Amino acid sequence: MSTTDAKGEQLQVWNVTEPYLNLHCGLGEGPYYETATHSLRFVDIRERRVHTVDLTADHTSRSTLVTTVQLDTPVTVTADIEGVNPRDRIAIGAKYGVAVLDRRSGEYEYVARFGDADVTAGEQGKGKDNERLRSNDGNIDPHGRFWLGTMTDIGLDLQPEGSLFLIDAAAGTTRTIRHPVTIPNSVGWSPDNRTLYFTDSTARTIHAYDYDVTSGAVSNERPFYVHDGPGEPDGFRVDVEGNLWQAVYGESRVLKITAQGKLVGEIRLPTRCITCPQFVGTELFITSAGMEPGEGTDEEVELSGALFRVDVSVKGLDPFLFKLGS
Repeated sequence: MSTTDAKGEQLQVWNVTEPYLNLHCGLGEGPYYETATHSLRFVDIRERRVHTVDLTADHTSRSTLVTTVQLDTPVTVTADIEGVNPRDRIAIGAKYGVAVLDRRSGEYEYVARFGDADVTAGEQGKGKDNERLRSNDGNIDPHGRFWLGTMTDIGLDLQPEGSLFLIDAAAGTTRTIRHPVTIPNSVGWSPDNRTLYFTDSTARTIHAYDYDVTSGAVSNERPFYVHDGPGEPDGFRVDVEGNLWQAVYGESRVLKITAQGKLVGEIRLPTRCITCPQFVGTELFITSAGMEPGEGTDEEVELSGALFRVDVSVKGLDPFLFKLGS
């Protein structure tokens, strides 16, 4: 299907009317395809859970194919670790930094804390945790480092007090890349790894940077896409052709944006608070956040916090693996 936007441009359109799985997440986020097990991980930030759904069988009751790890900390994003079986351990963004989660016991251990950012090697461990903040979205770069943002924790007055951090666990360093940020969101790379994208949700802007594939340095910040609408850009993924698939929180849709920053398509969904997509082959799995009664139509509220699926006929880029120190 196709339609025209407000400027008269032709747009590809995909309409999704039913959820793939509805766990009624408080804040569904961070979908991640676990290749080793052909399963999809995603988190519920509000409920502090990591869900994993088995994609090997198309069961009539998909909730029976879900396993859940309950944590005592907000968990916002996950990643596989180089040389580690993801059935055993994965990396997570937690309240105070990056931790390694034992999926069998549910126990986790921090390998980097935001409070230690930018201190010298001799001062490591002297930073303090900021109780007002928690991690948000993030991603692993081609050098195995964790780009991870922080923002005001749930239940507190939202302030521009967050940051975007670069965590190199192998080197034992944590650096502040951008501050202040109100809601730092997805980070991703172009197919040739020469461009880094970063979504600043409250600014409604996806920034682009030159990324040095040898050193991992970033430079030349510029606006790549500025969203014109009532919603805020949330999480995104990049496909093999260089398009960004950008979820828009509050607008019931995921946008398809070319490598030139042009809007060329949209996925329309039956609930408003769309948070993040993830490729599994040519399908996009899309998370969403919960809504309270009265915040939308009965259908929008009932399907809020659900997981959706749609085939968009293009594959996504494979994720990079997090590197731990020796």
